[in-house]
Amino acid sequence: MDIYKFAISPLLFNVVKTDPEWLHQQTIRSFYWLSQTPSSWVNQRLKKSLCLYDSRLEQNLFGLNFPNPVGLAAGFDKDGVAAGIWSNLGFGFAELGTVTFHAQPGNPRPRLFRLPLDKAALNRMGFNNNGAAVMASRLAQEKQESKHLIPIGINLGKSKVTPLEAAAQDYLDSFRLLKDLGDYFVVNVSSPNTPGLRSLQDASMLSAILNLLQQDNNSQKPIFVKIAPDLSWEAIADIIILAKTYQLAGIIATNTTISRDGLKTQVIDQTGKSPQDEAGGISGEPLRDRSTEVIRFIWQQTQGQIPIIGVGGIFSSEDAWEKITAGASLIQVYTGWIYEGPLMVRRILAGLLSKLEQSGLNSINEAVGLQVKSKK
Repeated sequence: MDIYKFAISPLLFNVVKTDPEWLHQQTIRSFYWLSQTPSSWVNQRLKKSLCLYDSRLEQNLFGLNFPNPVGLAAGFDKDGVAAGIWSNLGFGFAELGTVTFHAQPGNPRPRLFRLPLDKAALNRMGFNNNGAAVMASRLAQEKQESKHLIPIGINLGKSKVTPLEAAAQDYLDSFRLLKDLGDYFVVNVSSPNTPGLRSLQDASMLSAILNLLQQDNNSQKPIFVKIAPDLSWEAIADIIILAKTYQLAGIIATNTTISRDGLKTQVIDQTGKSPQDEAGGISGEPLRDRSTEVIRFIWQQTQGQIPIIGVGGIFSSEDAWEKITAGASLIQVYTGWIYEGPLMVRRILAGLLSKLEQSGLNSINEAVGLQVKSKK
């Protein structure tokens, strides 16, 4: 029996109603401690319980080897303090951040809310982090100790104090500090929680950022752009053109949504207000179908030529399979992992292997875009 899913999370989320941000901070502290003792008995037990290795799940994409397609999404380990532990928890890769050039406290609390009726979260964190220089110092130390056994991505955001017209330089300043320390990089222009940030998804604004980054990208690190689920098809098509123009490694689809359609939650306990009256982005199950639609659209528009990392509402192997067969080469989890617990990754991987067998496929790579191909 999964003790976390059936006992611990219901107790924390519904009975005790622990503050989500406090609980998150305690979890990160625990993972940091574990990452400092990689050979400990606890870590060995974690690997044995949570990891699943099978060559059919491996992929080599944009020059990196992924032991499996399930990654940790940005937002969980904002400062990269637990970068060395994620491989022990079953993940095939992990994305750190969002990190900004200037350290910043983020938005006023409370700023993170669970919506258990919707299997969702609402957050307006506002890129709270210690800054790119602090992350660079920490990752440089870990690199010397060779702690990273899986690809590590770094998600870059714009500092709140930086005006929009100076955004490109702000992203570049962070990239220069971190470019030798991450395996891939993500330009995050899609969080709804930094004023004006989503306007950077506009083709001319995004073009300036990508142009500056690629000019400085001497070691040709894979660079992605992370987009919002709320964009029009025309706007997504424009970003696809930019991805080709600037030879991006791929697109991450999608960030949180500002839509409140279909939510069951009427009132958020911490504030006494409805989700409609609270600022922030929704993640989890309400995002699942829209993010899959965006993945499918990108895959169709590019004929599968641009790798997609799919994120949004993944709780099960069925959810993961739907994203992969819609066109995602890799997937990321966050909210689902919070609700389902640490065994979720292994369950998803086992389920994907079953799906491969049922479909007569030899590798996860063969499943990418399968649903779209079959409809041609």
